[in-house]
Amino acid sequence: MRIDPEKCVNCGTCQSYCTVRAIREDPQKEVREVIEDECVECGVCLRAGICPADAIFQPELTWPRTVRQEFSNPLIRHPSTDIGGRGTEEMKTNDVTNRFKPGFVGIGLEFGRPNVGTRFQDVQLMAQALASLGVQFEPQNPVTALMIDKNKGILRPEILSEKVLSAIIEFIVPLEKLEEVLKKVKELTPKLSTVVTIDMISRVGEDGSIPTIPIARKLGFTIRPNAKVNVGLGRPGM
Repeated sequence: MRIDPEKCVNCGTCQSYCTVRAIREDPQKEVREVIEDECVECGVCLRAGICPADAIFQPELTWPRTVRQEFSNPLIRHPSTDIGGRGTEEMKTNDVTNRFKPGFVGIGLEFGRPNVGTRFQDVQLMAQALASLGVQFEPQNPVTALMIDKNKGILRPEILSEKVLSAIIEFIVPLEKLEEVLKKVKELTPKLSTVVTIDMISRVGEDGSIPTIPIARKLGFTIRPNAKVNVGLGRPGM
C-alpha cells in the first residue's frame, strides 16, 4: 500500500486504521507515508475509504510481496488452497467432517495476532522445531504450501523476510504427544520476534471433560476453553 504525497493533506486519519502501525508522518514533506517493509498489504486503510484526498492506493504487487496480501487481506484467496483466511476450513467444521477423532488433538499455532504481524522467518523457526518432533503439517494449509521441505519445516527462502498480518501452522498429534509439543512451543516462543497463540481442538469426553486442559495447565499456559455443538444441520463424516 502507498500514499500519494501529491494528494496527501497530512490529516493523519489513516494512521488509526493501520493494523500494524506502518503509517507515519514524514516531517520533512509534511505528509503521511507507508513504511513499505512494515506494511502487510491487508488493505484496511484503503477499503475503509477514510482518506479525504483519495491519496491511498494499491500498487501492483509482484512475488514474493504478493504473499503479504494473501495472508493479510481476507478478501484475497490463496493460490494454493483457493480459500481466504490463514488456515483450513476443517477446524471450524469438525462436528460434520469428523476430522479430529477421539484421542487426537488438532493444533493451530497462529503467529502475529493481534496487531503485531509476523515474518516468515519466525514461522520457519517454529516449523523446524516441530518437524524435529515428527509432526506432519496439514497439507491444505497455505503455510504448508510454501514449504520446500515439509519433513524439515523449511519454507521458500525468498519469503522469509516478508511480513504478514498473521500465519497459522496446523497439524494433528495423538493426545499422548501433546505435552511434548507444547513444551517445544513454550521453549521456542521467547526467541521469536512476534507473538504466538495456540489453538487446540479435541473431542469432549463423555463426562464433559476437555482432555487438553490439564496438560496445558500443567505447563503454565493460560486456557480459555470454548465448545461448539452440532445442531443437526450436517451429517457427521465417518
